[in-house]
Amino acid sequence: MADENSVSTGWSNFRPSKVLWIWSCLGTAVAVMIVGFTVGGWVTGGTANEMAETAAEDARTELVASVCVERFMNSPDAATTLAELKEAESWNRDDLISDGGWVTLAGVDQTVYGSADLCADRLAEMDAPATTASATDKVGG
Repeated sequence: MADENSVSTGWSNFRPSKVLWIWSCLGTAVAVMIVGFTVGGWVTGGTANEMAETAAEDARTELVASVCVERFMNSPDAATTLAELKEAESWNRDDLISDGGWVTLAGVDQTVYGSADLCADRLAEMDAPATTASATDKVGG
């Protein structure tokens, strides 16, 4: 018990100097920054800008690919073209999509990078569109 009193007494009598306070604060700030940037998920402004630009590019690619799939499936010869697309080599599918004009948007001069590939991949995974009955079948039937 005497040992316990000497530790608590020593602690209460401790009076650090200004230099020790400054170095302690500086060390704590550095430790917090190291932990924040490595484990805490903090990023610099440049990294945040790069992440935002990448997210915007990915969103544009997703949007154009979705529009492409919709246009492709609503085209009059979708079943035939889809069969051609599935028979084509994987490296050539994006050219078929680009040549068909499904990835071009009105008012946009350039095609969005990667949208033709993504559209072709999505279409290759799809089943053939259901054939709709012609107007004469509906009237006569």
